[in-house]
Amino acid sequence: MAQAASKKGTPEEVHKVIMVGSGGVGKSAITLQFMYDEFVEDYEPTKADSYRKKVTLDGKEVSVDILDTAGQEDYAAIRDNYFRTGEGFMCVFSLTDADSFTALEELKDQIFRVKSMVKIPLILVANKVDLEAQRKVSDTVLQEKAKLWGVPYIETSARTKFNVDKAFFELLREIKRGKETQNGTQRPKTGSGRKKIKCTIL
Repeated sequence: MAQAASKKGTPEEVHKVIMVGSGGVGKSAITLQFMYDEFVEDYEPTKADSYRKKVTLDGKEVSVDILDTAGQEDYAAIRDNYFRTGEGFMCVFSLTDADSFTALEELKDQIFRVKSMVKIPLILVANKVDLEAQRKVSDTVLQEKAKLWGVPYIETSARTKFNVDKAFFELLREIKRGKETQNGTQRPKTGSGRKKIKCTIL
């Protein structure tokens, strides 16, 4: 009976991802491609949609919770609540819309105001790379922004699924690294005293 309880008591590893960005940049399309391998052109999100999927991350099965937030200004006031629950943030803009790129600065600042972490798992995603001819944000500018923020960046296409899985797995690894760092800093504090004395007797 005790064994069954311990098996049941093993918590499932869950990584919580928040999709962030202006309206119309393809946050929902990226999410639905990752979830269901389909491109939905005329998808209209409500104020927030949540999804869960099991994936294999570096050989281990984990669950990813995705909260797809609305980009419209009307919902700006409730974003703080969403950001507090997130463990990692996918900051999405459209390569065909320079304003959506500029808007990310304010969203990133909002995340940093809400989260009390030194290093926040965050990835910069440039969507709609399939519309290269309409590109409004150069690769050089994008690289500079990623360097300034100190985060990875990936160009994706929700339409063709180009780099969609790669973007999610990159962010999941950032979240995993963040959790391992937190656990690592906590470990030395627990019961370090007595064990060290026993080791140094000989």
